[in-house]
Amino acid sequence: KSITITGSKRESVGKKATKALRNAGMVPCVVYGGKQPLHFSAPELAFKNLVYTPNAHTVVVEMENGEKVNAVVQDIQFHPVSDRIIHVDFYQLFDDKAVTMDIPVRLVGNSPGVKNGGRLLFRKRKLTIKALPGKLPDFFDIDINKLKIGGNIAVASLLNDDFAILHPDNTVVVQVKSSRNVVASDDEEEEGEAAAEAPAAE
Repeated sequence: KSITITGSKRESVGKKATKALRNAGMVPCVVYGGKQPLHFSAPELAFKNLVYTPNAHTVVVEMENGEKVNAVVQDIQFHPVSDRIIHVDFYQLFDDKAVTMDIPVRLVGNSPGVKNGGRLLFRKRKLTIKALPGKLPDFFDIDINKLKIGGNIAVASLLNDDFAILHPDNTVVVQVKSSRNVVASDDEEEEGEAAAEAPAAE
């Protein structure tokens, strides 16, 4: 998914100009990765659907002069007291250059293990991947309809030629543990963690 943010080029990037922008409800931003950094500002409200969401988005930065840049968010700085956005760094996207991004995971269906009294543990709600911009998925949809007690779904079952998942293959994304482990001792927890590194469930 892509979100368009309309911005204005910043002629001055000094502290005084930056403070004036923030007082006017604008957020100073920079796009890196191109031939030279692009400094611009955009209304704070423009970032609402980009920041306060679990979804992964690419961004089209559109300048007032019609210039457009495709990018992803690299860093967001918040005010320590008010929690308002005070600065955003973007990284420019190129069709032939892979980019690293966190992609949210969605669970689809109902686990029979949970129906039988097991406890569903959603270990990884986001997965970091590296892919060309055109190959970035919006979500990882994981079918848990066959996930039984003691079973797990690991990264190995999600591998795809379109992207690289930057986690070990045995990283557990979701698993169902028997209810007795809810109040397990430390030793049992360690056993459970060891089992979590087992191959992914079919």
